[in-house]
Amino acid sequence: MLKKVYRYSITPALLWTSLQVSAQQLDFSHTQNNGQHHYSYQWRDAQQQTQSLNFSIEADVLANAPGEPIRYSQARVQRYVYVALTKAAQQVDPKQAKVSIEQQERGVQIAVRSTSRDLNQKLTRELKATREAAFAEFLDKHYYTRYTTVFDEKAVKPDHARYVDAYTRVLVPLSQAIYEKVQQQSDARRYLNLLLGWVQTIPYDTLEDRTQHSGAGFNPPARLLNLNLGDCDSKSVLSAAIIRAFLPETPLVMVLLPNHALLGIALKPDEGEQSIEYDGETYVLFEPTGPALLPFGEVASKSYQDIANGHYTLEAL
Repeated sequence: MLKKVYRYSITPALLWTSLQVSAQQLDFSHTQNNGQHHYSYQWRDAQQQTQSLNFSIEADVLANAPGEPIRYSQARVQRYVYVALTKAAQQVDPKQAKVSIEQQERGVQIAVRSTSRDLNQKLTRELKATREAAFAEFLDKHYYTRYTTVFDEKAVKPDHARYVDAYTRVLVPLSQAIYEKVQQQSDARRYLNLLLGWVQTIPYDTLEDRTQHSGAGFNPPARLLNLNLGDCDSKSVLSAAIIRAFLPETPLVMVLLPNHALLGIALKPDEGEQSIEYDGETYVLFEPTGPALLPFGEVASKSYQDIANGHYTLEAL
């Protein structure tokens, strides 16, 4: 569940301490044969060294993972709720009460008329409960969730935590491929930096305002990998699912800024790494988005400013 964080801290650090290098993907290929999707990448890292990554995922596993969400719109939700309410209204004995269900600009409206005040109230309560249940069912069916923005606005967004849960097992081959690229005795940071270097070089798709375009542009991991394209929310979900497969017991959070997203992981910060405190844990911050090749523990100056000003919410993953 998304929570607004009222108590926070961010560790002091010099911003942009390293020479900023833009992400550069050198090669990408995606093929499908023998019941598998095969992916191959080459990119240039922050040290201008060429890196590569190859992995395969079973086609049926990828096909069964949640795909691109339908675009959320008030009209689509209203139609769904209207159908549910109409079915419920048809169950009311017309000799006892007359029920009217109308789609209006403000939403689906309910009107009940009968000779009994108690019956009116009872039917109205039941139909309002049906309306709320239908809305919740729509969100659940299409992998959306309600949340409150940093400016206390009520909104709907893709259910990032649920996507991470759904894709963790799917992306085990990818997580393993990254692990095999680092020395087995290396700590988690080497793994995380290799992951970041790869995902930051995937071409970036601009995030549309979450509160105005819920779900527009969000690519679940399967679609992101196939299109080789993702916005900050999409890249953060992909990265979180990969990390969850690698470190299943380590707490993760998504940091939602007004027009951006990044991640935090519950590790003890090294000197100079930027972090936040949440529910008694310290989370080191990192930016999967790109195109700047930011190392683990370093965030962009705009992200730093938003977090320092308290303009963020956290979603436990």
